[in-house]
Amino acid sequence: MKTNMEYQKNIINKIINGDCLEVMKQLPDKSIDLVLTDPPYGINADKGFSGSTGFNGMGTKIERRQYFNVWDMERPSKAYFEEIIRISKLCIIFGGNYFCDLLPPSTHWLVWDKLNTMPTFSDCELLYTNSKRKSVMKYVCEWNGLIGKELSRIHPTQKPEKIIKMILSDYSNENDLILDCFSGSGTTAIACSELKRNFICIEKDKQYYEASCQRLDNYNKQLKLF
Repeated sequence: MKTNMEYQKNIINKIINGDCLEVMKQLPDKSIDLVLTDPPYGINADKGFSGSTGFNGMGTKIERRQYFNVWDMERPSKAYFEEIIRISKLCIIFGGNYFCDLLPPSTHWLVWDKLNTMPTFSDCELLYTNSKRKSVMKYVCEWNGLIGKELSRIHPTQKPEKIIKMILSDYSNENDLILDCFSGSGTTAIACSELKRNFICIEKDKQYYEASCQRLDNYNKQLKLF
């Protein structure tokens, strides 16, 4: 039978299709240098929003772009966050304000300012950390309109590669092991590859898993060309 450490070695620098809770249960305590992830918020954000002709109850609602499956029906249970904290030396979680009741108190938060010009979206996003720092860090990375529609966008809550790389640069080092347990579009895998970090990425939805694997494969093929 393989040990936990052997299992971990076999999945490094791969995107895995599966339930991240089951995968995390097989990883040793504090074996991950950084968990950087973006769980579903459970706010039904895929159901549409009030657009430029639909403010203040007037006009017609503009529907969001439709993706593969329903993806934001419910939040992960507390068990997922308990495993994240168990296996990681540090964790950073997008949308941390949606999980405050499931996570330990934090004294160090990140704020991502999207330079939003669209009143239908949030101006900023909050990221939870379990760092012992006592401060708030601000990141500025524009992400709306055409800028938010990068060519490789395959997931409704896909984050820009730039913001992932900024956070990785500040909170991890080369050769560290990074886990994204809700990897979606695979952006973390690509950012880690570019910054010489090792990664484990897990995506439960088969179609997003396949699309993210294809995206990573295309990235690796481009590296070989250049």
